[in-house]
Amino acid sequence: MAPRILLARHGQTEWSLSGRHTGRTDIPLLEEGRRGAKLLGERLHRAPYDGLPGVEVRTSPLVRASETCELAGFGERATAWDALMEVDYGAYEGLTPAQIQERRPGWFMWRDGVPDGETLAEVSARADEVVAWARSADRDVLVFAHGHILRSIGARWLGLPVDFASRIRLNPTSLSVLGWAYGEAAVESWNETGHLAVG
Repeated sequence: MAPRILLARHGQTEWSLSGRHTGRTDIPLLEEGRRGAKLLGERLHRAPYDGLPGVEVRTSPLVRASETCELAGFGERATAWDALMEVDYGAYEGLTPAQIQERRPGWFMWRDGVPDGETLAEVSARADEVVAWARSADRDVLVFAHGHILRSIGARWLGLPVDFASRIRLNPTSLSVLGWAYGEAAVESWNETGHLAVG
């Protein structure tokens, strides 16, 4: 069986709701985020996933991801992994895109990077580490993490430069699946949020 990687973005937080860049600041879930995490878990415990028996689970250690993992019903199976932490936004931590544009007109993260934070090469290397782990055995994996690192993993899974991540948006509490088509790395589904419409 060719291994797949299932990507779960954490639930809504105060900063994700307002568009603030949330890297290493440990922001908890809002109630909406907690509800979304439970709905994501319900989806993963129904067909066709059926609780993902045999799947290896890892989560970012940051609370918004680890709590999403716990509320989705995978906490006891998960291992925390620093490689899944969000991008370190350095001097731009906590700022909205509009605030950054005021400081640095024309700024584009996937081209310009961030001052005092991670370089795009460092982000790409972390994404490559996750992709290599996911492909290392004949089993699927499930990860709970953050928007920009998951988008980076998506780009690198496909063998594309990390800046391709700018073209693949991810919403809070979304589910994406990366797999294979005719022997080539492929996107099976991306940014699915239909489970959030329940109830």
